[in-house]
Amino acid sequence: MTSRLRVSGWYRSGFVWIEVCLLAASIGVAAVVTSTTPKTDPAALRQEILTRMRTILEQADPTHHGHAGHTAPQAPAGEQAAPAVICGVHVYGHEPTGATTLADVRTVYGFHLCGVAEQKRHWDGAVKLVGPLIMDMTTQPPGIEVVEATADVRFVDRLREMFPDKYEDLALREALPTSEMADLRRRYDAAAGL
Repeated sequence: MTSRLRVSGWYRSGFVWIEVCLLAASIGVAAVVTSTTPKTDPAALRQEILTRMRTILEQADPTHHGHAGHTAPQAPAGEQAAPAVICGVHVYGHEPTGATTLADVRTVYGFHLCGVAEQKRHWDGAVKLVGPLIMDMTTQPPGIEVVEATADVRFVDRLREMFPDKYEDLALREALPTSEMADLRRRYDAAAGL
């Protein structure tokens, strides 16, 4: 009979109710923490990377893009600022591939096409910076390394040295998607006052 009272009276014990309350509170805290932890879906992360990459390139001095032999025009006499650099980008991928937030991304592989928007200069006559690039997101400012041939190394060989195998073919044949190119041209024309 005593065992029957103990089993049927468990709900009368204060300790049991304290444990139930603590368990419920723990579940509630876990639910709140899980729901407030930012998780980015892959398409949204890719868009964040694209936007960040474009911003970095447009704010960087064109000489930091690393293109040998290209000099960006300086501010014309009497003007305060150098012409704007307007870029379009294509992101091939990033590392680590399992990154879920922009802060987790360490390296970005992609393509850029930038035009220096001198006033009233049409796109076809603009100084352009173009090619596959690797962006190191761990430094401040982020490092920009473009693929270029040297006297001893062909462009294709240099690209294969720099890019992971999975991005090599993309880097050899891809440029900007049509929508990105249209956006680039629209923003260039606005910056050039056309």
